[in-house]
Amino acid sequence: MDRSKLVRMEAWFRYSDELGLGPYYRDRASSQGAYSAPGASSDAQPVIAEPASQPVPLAMAAGAGARRSPLPAPSDGPAPKPAAARPLPQVSPGASLFDERIEGDTLDLIREAIGANCTRCKLHKGRTKLVYGVGNPKAELVFVGEGPGRDEDMQGEPFVGRAGKLLTQMIEAMGLRREDVYICNVVKCRPPENRLPEKDEIATCSPFLMRQLAAISPKVICALGSCASQTLLQTTEGISRFRGEWFDFRGSKFIATYHPAYLLRNPGAKGEVWKDLQKVMAVLGLKPKRK
Repeated sequence: MDRSKLVRMEAWFRYSDELGLGPYYRDRASSQGAYSAPGASSDAQPVIAEPASQPVPLAMAAGAGARRSPLPAPSDGPAPKPAAARPLPQVSPGASLFDERIEGDTLDLIREAIGANCTRCKLHKGRTKLVYGVGNPKAELVFVGEGPGRDEDMQGEPFVGRAGKLLTQMIEAMGLRREDVYICNVVKCRPPENRLPEKDEIATCSPFLMRQLAAISPKVICALGSCASQTLLQTTEGISRFRGEWFDFRGSKFIATYHPAYLLRNPGAKGEVWKDLQKVMAVLGLKPKRK
């Protein structure tokens, strides 16, 4: 078998095991034949189909292998107890197919790797300036948004428009300054008309975000909005499902809250976001700014 195809098959096998699909493939062994990784016992490996030519996007749901239970048959007995709520998304603490951790990596090296004229995805076609990230390279707190808007695209800096001013107020209310934290986005170029980044754009650009987070190694990562949260948690669950909950993300504590742009449209949600930020402050030992 071609060596590159074998490597892709092995990578796909490891990823399917992370999703818990091993039993599914083993059940198909009798009809499709089995693939055994080199040096492994042939009766211990699941059957896998031809691997995809591209890695699965980061935004894929962490629970994609789960299935709904069939409805129970009618019974004269007491009604069955309602099913327990689905568990919150979980982040695998180990290495994965998408782990971009590089020994000795720095923010400067990552910026150089991206390049000032990146053309890896279609977003570059409408870009004015690439928006890399800004702040303290040794920050204990990192904020991650979805992507640049018009003001960010013009200035080449994240969160400088109306939503950015609100984020600055949030940071200052926590007793910090913008230069104390690090601010970045899932994608580095502005999506047309400020639409959400698409799956292929996220899959192309988010590995650089993963490298940024690994290089900074903050105590806390705060994802702003659904796109950033779903990308980092590898889930399609809505943000209201897990907003304000703590997760472990590769050694950092992770929490999701609403995007400042959402707060501009729904100011009544500011109280909920402040509760989330207070949780972050407790972890970092911060006290709110005195008026």
